[in-house]
Amino acid sequence: MARRHAFLLALGLISAIGAGSALAQSVADVNSNLDTLFGNHAQYQTFFDQLKKAVGSDAKATVATMFDYPFQARIKGKALKIRDAKQFVADYDQIITGKVKAAVVKQTYGTLFANSQGVMIGDGEVWFSGICSDNSCKQQTVRITAIND
Repeated sequence: MARRHAFLLALGLISAIGAGSALAQSVADVNSNLDTLFGNHAQYQTFFDQLKKAVGSDAKATVATMFDYPFQARIKGKALKIRDAKQFVADYDQIITGKVKAAVVKQTYGTLFANSQGVMIGDGEVWFSGICSDNSCKQQTVRITAIND
């Protein structure tokens, strides 16, 4: 019985150590993932750094330039369509709530999650992705595509 408990404890520790290292990622891992998904991590890293700085200092006009309009914001359980930068600045405090701001400010580049839909900050409070700038979609501009309070 004691051997069985020792075996189960050892198995649990090995699993925990293995899971921790599997979940850990580095900046190089994020860069590689973004390169694979979107072709170029540099513009995503630059965008993230600029967004974090702008949100952290409540630079409303700067943050307003970082969206793909119109976009959907989910605030207090309600969907809100933001038409343009003017509306965004007017409703900034309802859109960039304390929860959203904290998620952006606490996020590090090396812990970003990305999939084919874009890059996620926090637990989905902010999503950003490349938006086609031309008909062939060879040129993309990184923009925020969703905010979820």
